[in-house]
Amino acid sequence: MLIRFHFTFILALFAAPCIADDLPGIPLFIDEMVTKHQFKREELVQVFQRAHYQQTVITAITTPSTIKPWLEYRAAFINDKRIKGGLEFWSRYAAALKIAEKEYGVPQEIIVAVIGVETLYGRNSGKFSVLDALTTLAFSYPPRAAFFRSELENYLLLARDQEWELFKIQSSYAGALGIPQFMPSSYRKHAVDFDNDDEIDLLNDPIDAIGSVANYLKQYGWRKDEPVAVRAKVSAESCPGSLRDPRPLVAWKAAGVIPLAPYNSEYSALLLDFTVATGAEFWLAFKNFQVITLYNNSNFYAMSVFQLANALRNER
Repeated sequence: MLIRFHFTFILALFAAPCIADDLPGIPLFIDEMVTKHQFKREELVQVFQRAHYQQTVITAITTPSTIKPWLEYRAAFINDKRIKGGLEFWSRYAAALKIAEKEYGVPQEIIVAVIGVETLYGRNSGKFSVLDALTTLAFSYPPRAAFFRSELENYLLLARDQEWELFKIQSSYAGALGIPQFMPSSYRKHAVDFDNDDEIDLLNDPIDAIGSVANYLKQYGWRKDEPVAVRAKVSAESCPGSLRDPRPLVAWKAAGVIPLAPYNSEYSALLLDFTVATGAEFWLAFKNFQVITLYNNSNFYAMSVFQLANALRNER
């Protein structure tokens, strides 16, 4: 059954906006959405006639924050503002966080830290039109066009299911949505109605966001009661070899890489180097660290989540 589309549009003011309908590939995309998902052609034609190409989206995705040095990147997320906000968020939603940890096996501080890094606990969830952003990336960003084309497809399906007004919904420049910054495909697959109000709302409901973050991490392989990362000492005479492949801690020890806290020697880990003011800082990153990178594919991101989580747990 087709759900009626709403066409309330919030148009950005540009001197000479490029109508998305002019972008190559959109007619074929509309054909596929009509055939595959039974959308009404005339409605989609209207949508893409009113969507706009946004150069600011292309600029943002080609200059990601992860190109900054580690200490500069870290300072944006491990600071008094994020810690104070995280403690307030944790206190406000303590009951939901406790239930999420019990149900999904993800520590409360990790859930809080993900939301803190992503949107400052829901305060900064994005200022771009989702449709403009995803349309721009799907048809004007060749390196990841297939990915964003799929996300555009999922956004249209999600908007139909949720009865959203397509141009009212805002996101990050990459089309990530709501308090936990889920891409549309993740919203459809992993978002949960954690407060049992018969509505899945990651745009406005922190409790749904809490449960959805925990569910996402669990679905991608989070291991309950296992570590995320640990500092390591690398002896001057060590020969660790390739740093790209995980290996058991016992193998790292044999290569002269010693974890600075005791863990099961059979745990596998990657050896990562984070440059700080005093030089190289080595960390052994376990499976759960790699799971965090599946939320955002960046070692800087995962380490920021981990270190913010530690700061929150220690303060609490």
